[in-house]
Amino acid sequence: MASEKEAALVATPSDSTIFDKIINKEIPSTVVYEDDKVLAFKDIEPQAPVHILLIPKVKDGLSGLSKAEERHIDILGRLLYAANLVAKQEGLDDGFRIVINDGPNGCQSVYHIHVHVLGGRQMNWPPG
Repeated sequence: MASEKEAALVATPSDSTIFDKIINKEIPSTVVYEDDKVLAFKDIEPQAPVHILLIPKVKDGLSGLSKAEERHIDILGRLLYAANLVAKQEGLDDGFRIVINDGPNGCQSVYHIHVHVLGGRQMNWPPG
């Protein structure tokens, strides 16, 4: 958790992120789902047996959830629906957790909105 906090504190919003490079196939990733709007891939530092990231292929100014505007409703809904499809595909029939980090205090380290799907083990509450 300390490394996530440290990364969040030094992360800055920018036009280009590591996720843009993944979308453009400049950086390899293990893709588990893709449609015309969303790309889902395995997290390189998994926090659960199943840890998938879902990102919109077009950011449209949506660097974090706090930046959402009415024009983003469709992509936000698509991200959550795709998260459900990915959870089913990954066999998370007993449940899963969805996480969206926002801003430094929310431990957001990449300023391109993304949804974490976590599962494959019992989640704890409160989440921390």
